[in-house]
Amino acid sequence: MTALLIKLFVKNYSDTKNIAVRSRYGNLGSAVGITANILLSIIKIAIGFFVGSLSIIADGFNNLADVGSSVVTLIGFKLANKPADRHHPFGHGRMEYISAFIVSFLILLVGFELLKDSVSTLASGAAAPVFSDISIAILVISIVVKTWLYFFNRKIGKTINSSALIATAKDSLNDCIATGAILASAIVTRLFTLPFNLDAVMAIVVALFILWSGYSSAKETLDEILGGPPEKQLIKDINDTILSFDEFYGIHDLIVHDYGPGRQFASVHVEVPHNADIVACHEKIDLCEKLVCEKLGVNLVIHMDPIDTNDESVTVAREKMVKVLKEIDEKLTLHDFRMTPASSTRTNLIFDVVIPSAVKLNQKELNEIICEKAYEADKTYVCVITFDQDFTGQ
Repeated sequence: MTALLIKLFVKNYSDTKNIAVRSRYGNLGSAVGITANILLSIIKIAIGFFVGSLSIIADGFNNLADVGSSVVTLIGFKLANKPADRHHPFGHGRMEYISAFIVSFLILLVGFELLKDSVSTLASGAAAPVFSDISIAILVISIVVKTWLYFFNRKIGKTINSSALIATAKDSLNDCIATGAILASAIVTRLFTLPFNLDAVMAIVVALFILWSGYSSAKETLDEILGGPPEKQLIKDINDTILSFDEFYGIHDLIVHDYGPGRQFASVHVEVPHNADIVACHEKIDLCEKLVCEKLGVNLVIHMDPIDTNDESVTVAREKMVKVLKEIDEKLTLHDFRMTPASSTRTNLIFDVVIPSAVKLNQKELNEIICEKAYEADKTYVCVITFDQDFTGQ
């Protein structure tokens, strides 16, 4: 069913890097969500009032909030698809993240209102409603529809890497669990006479579940808005693509800026032999930048760092310092290693050290420890260290 809808309504559906195609996917997901949730909300609210069930009415309003979420997602895709302009040279792609955050806020709002009403009903001592056969049938149908919507939105969300649609898919799964809890309480209420209002209790459980879902979704989307680290697979793909070129020995200082799906910009330093032909090396860098853009959709800028690959004394000194860093912390790395001519009294080792966020030592502490260990390795070593921040979240 999902594949059929995609083929019918998404032109050039396989070209997911294309912004226009992504927009069509987003429009399809939103339209299907709006249609399904409007029908479910109308039926549930009507049945809920008919049998006097707070949990079914709340579930119906939850579906109505999902309609609002789908509308917000649809608007988000429309705005994100706007081309770059003078005031927004990187485009409007982050509007998709903002729409996902608004969806999360709506989920939290629904959860809070449901919790408030459910606690009030339980405290009042109101009797549990009697569920009819048709109300139970509606709950079963709702679970089936919401389960399909979960897989539908998750497939589309993963296909185009959309945080908004993935958040919507999670909401659909939460709705399945919430409606399932209500269905279980309806069956128990019909079979047993309980001393408390199980319908209100299940409504409280559902509300807490919805609140947790909204919080988790909001946290994820807020990380994207604030600027989280790039995905590990993307880091690996960039590294592998660059190092597939001859005379590119290593990379460091990789920074990826995300301006929305399909709008990623990156810069990186690439180590090359100090005696390489600068014109030939520049041509390879241009080719590498174009290849990364074609393969990964990332606009990459490469800075060239010359290193000495022929001097054995430099290689030995570098290996010693790499070992020193690994003894302090396995995550520490160095780059831009240079060395003044070795002497019997003083050999300057000049290099940069990348400090990952997981390393708790500050720069001053690290500098002292590295210098001490370098002196232990060779009495002539004097370290001149520049510390860099890691922007990849490693």
